[in-house]
Amino acid sequence: MRRLRHLTNRHRSPSTNIALGLLLAFNAGAINAGGFLVLHMYTSHMTGFASQLADALILSDNKLLLNATGAIIAFMIGAATCSFLVNWARQHGLYGVYAIPLLLEALMMLNFGLIGTVTLTWNTPFALPLTVLLLSFMMGLQNAVGSKTSGGSIRTTHMTGNITDLGMELGKIMFITRMSSKKTRRVQHNWRRLHVSLGLLGMFIVGGGTGALGFKFFGFIFVLPLAALLLTLSIPPLLRDVNKIKSQITSNN
Repeated sequence: MRRLRHLTNRHRSPSTNIALGLLLAFNAGAINAGGFLVLHMYTSHMTGFASQLADALILSDNKLLLNATGAIIAFMIGAATCSFLVNWARQHGLYGVYAIPLLLEALMMLNFGLIGTVTLTWNTPFALPLTVLLLSFMMGLQNAVGSKTSGGSIRTTHMTGNITDLGMELGKIMFITRMSSKKTRRVQHNWRRLHVSLGLLGMFIVGGGTGALGFKFFGFIFVLPLAALLLTLSIPPLLRDVNKIKSQITSNN
């Protein structure tokens, strides 16, 4: 419990950023893959939705335009919500600064696991079922958590940046190996970045496989253990804050 408490508190270190990032990458992979099985679209893939937005404008396809706009807005609002909650927690001196947005995501996932089949039939002004907007919101919320804890170096809901970093480091290694016997400008590869990028990619893929199997055999209810993972990460530091507030109230009385 003590180690879990440190993963989402306000005091950060490279090791806690990486550990939290790996767990969140697994969670994002599971939700993304499960969402694809149910909705036939990847709800964290904002690059694809941005391209879809451009295509819709050129093709004058209003439905496509609404779909892309809704997903992008939901993802953006999720990220904005995370930023607001983190800054609010900092202002109030809370310990579990990053636990609050993860708790919100966990609670949304609990409801999603129980009534996901219902929200599939709820239409929205964006010509998308409410399920898509909820998943996009949760992915934006979670991606912002990983970004804020690590200063933008940890990406958990999409792998484009991680694969790019991995490729660049592999390129450096190949260059160093090939040019080792020649006089050339020294190139230094970053083992830590390579390991982190590979770890995040691996956890996302493992999470995706787990989510695909879970949604295939159990449906929306499979979201519940994923929500339990986020609750495990978010509750310990928040309990410390609750105890701190209780102590302050007792001392004031």
